[in-house]
Amino acid sequence: MTRDLLPAPALRARIDFDEHELATRRAYFEIEDADLERLGRLGPFAQKHMDDVVEDFYRLLLGHAAPRGFFADEATIRRVKRLQRDYFVQLFAGRCDLQYVEDRLRVGAAHEAIGMQPRWYIGAYRHYLSILHDKLFHDFPDPAEASAIHASLLKLVMFDVSLAIDAYIAANLETIGRHQAALRELSTPIAKLHDGVLLLPLIGALDAQRAQQVMDAVLLRLVEEHAKVMILDIAGVAAVDGRVADHLVRTIAAMRLVGAQAILTGISPQVARTLTELGVDLGAVPTLAHLQEGIELALALTGKQIAERA
Repeated sequence: MTRDLLPAPALRARIDFDEHELATRRAYFEIEDADLERLGRLGPFAQKHMDDVVEDFYRLLLGHAAPRGFFADEATIRRVKRLQRDYFVQLFAGRCDLQYVEDRLRVGAAHEAIGMQPRWYIGAYRHYLSILHDKLFHDFPDPAEASAIHASLLKLVMFDVSLAIDAYIAANLETIGRHQAALRELSTPIAKLHDGVLLLPLIGALDAQRAQQVMDAVLLRLVEEHAKVMILDIAGVAAVDGRVADHLVRTIAAMRLVGAQAILTGISPQVARTLTELGVDLGAVPTLAHLQEGIELALALTGKQIAERA
């Protein structure tokens, strides 16, 4: 299953890759203008071997069960091969600028999008260099010339590997961000019980970060729904200590500022005792043992009631 492909400019922006980063990284990989000029003279070599190199590259990937499983169909294989042909030709374009970086990020993102882990891609890069080594020393009989070309090529390919890893990391951070947003939404499942009445059942631990998320979600929904009452049910909270109590007090105080009444339900005898020992002052907030009682009170506060069945 493929993921949505983050555009290369967005990837470059996410990893904060600008002219300064380009210069810094080129210096670190010792990519000099002489290296680019040397590779830029090898356009005919690239065109001559492009198809063979790409086919050999994917022969390795497709020849092993694990990486082969990342290529869902022939269309996917054709797409990544096309990208790889473009990649190979650009190795000998004699440039290493921001557009080059975006092209490299696009290749890395394409492989991340199909779910291929970096270990398989890096292993294939090793094979890539081996193929190029053999072809260089075959086409250039002067060992010194072939070695100089290979050294320049090695610098640029290793530079590209670093960009591929950047693309993987950026794309994964994007995915993790979406998952975290979804989890935050799931962790504050606010339900509308009736016009003007909302319910938030709190489940699990309530640390500082989640407490802030709860407060933000509560205030947003209160304003959106023009709600007058919010039931906070803490029956599912694992433990109530001083920090949890403080978060509850802050949330309730913020609710008052937007004109909403809080009702606290799920108060067990143990929790009641803990709150008392901590000296927590909930003010005029109704506190009830059972959610059903809280719902009845909330409806009463808004001038409604639960109809009794005949």
